[in-house]
Amino acid sequence: MHKPLPVLALLFNAFVWGVSWWPFRVLHEAGLHPLWATALMYALALCLLRALRPGIWRTVREHPGLWLLALASGLTNVGFNWAVTVGDVVRVVLLFYLMPAWSVLLAWRLLGEVPTPLALLRLALAFGGVALVVLPPGMPLARLAEGLSGADLLALGGGFAFALTNVTLRRLRGAPDEARMAAMFGGGAALAALTAVLGMAAGSIAPPPTAIGIWMLVALGLTGAFLLSNLALQFGAARLAAGTTALVMLTEVVFASVSSWWLDAAQLAPRTLAGGALIMLAAVLAILPHRQGRGAAH
Repeated sequence: MHKPLPVLALLFNAFVWGVSWWPFRVLHEAGLHPLWATALMYALALCLLRALRPGIWRTVREHPGLWLLALASGLTNVGFNWAVTVGDVVRVVLLFYLMPAWSVLLAWRLLGEVPTPLALLRLALAFGGVALVVLPPGMPLARLAEGLSGADLLALGGGFAFALTNVTLRRLRGAPDEARMAAMFGGGAALAALTAVLGMAAGSIAPPPTAIGIWMLVALGLTGAFLLSNLALQFGAARLAAGTTALVMLTEVVFASVSSWWLDAAQLAPRTLAGGALIMLAAVLAILPHRQGRGAAH
């Protein structure tokens, strides 16, 4: 039987990410684009990590593979944080949680892990769920791409990058934890800032506000929440089986769905619910083999 504290820690992490769309939107309405907000928060987190581990950059340079981790993590945060701010929250979170399906394809290509029949079933369920979520009623499957909004594409790209992040983490098991954290924080800050600068040059993203306002307190509060949620994730994941951790983290979808529906930021249409059920079933099937193999470990 699992101790309650690690589970509660993981639930806190899922809650923070599940409701993060709301402070991101508050910041956006105050004039701070989610890309600038992401760059600011991850830069603050990186500075704190460097203060605690002064020699962190030397360690990072010793593991060149961390550059790929930084890129994948940066793209993850750019895609998710931007999408959840401007799109339908439930659609964004569901499309982002195609991550287990992308992981099958990436592990096949990068790690040489040939997919099992169960893995192929997960792929079919996940992409069938996407068709229900994205495709308007009556539109043929061949026109699936026409149902994708800009936020949908950001969510899909962010989920793919998240899957690449997880596969890359598996390849970098030998790197120290603090070096991987530095790469992920650094990638998030750098990619968000670079994308924001390019968007500002193109006239599609406003510069960050210069006047001091309530947005600074919201940004600092969200930074603190993300840091605490990361600590909670490290605490909980270290004390529970991998399958249990993944299963608890799926509650992020519940937190996001309920909070966005309550605040009128999403529409829970029957097709969305049905497609979401298929995507979540695919995610649960990805967890079950781990639970069977490691369920008695904790």
